[in-house]
Amino acid sequence: MKVEYYPDTDSLYIRFREGEEAYGREVERGMVFHYDEAGVVVSLEMDSFASKLVDIETLEVVGLDRVVSSHLAEVAKNG
Repeated sequence: MKVEYYPDTDSLYIRFREGEEAYGREVERGMVFHYDEAGVVVSLEMDSFASKLVDIETLEVVGLDRVVSSHLAEVAKNG
């Protein structure tokens, strides 16, 4: 899984799996799920309001052998 945050547009892109994105469906204003040809969700995109929906200051991945933290607030502040 790959998570990318773009502070200049306040957008968050979460890629769940490898594969070609065949089409996208906006499920809420600015929130788009992208699917492969088989209809499996490949990624999620939140445009222009990510920090209003999620806490972008830290990202914690729980349930792995270790907890991974990333300080996205530093990225947002420093551009």
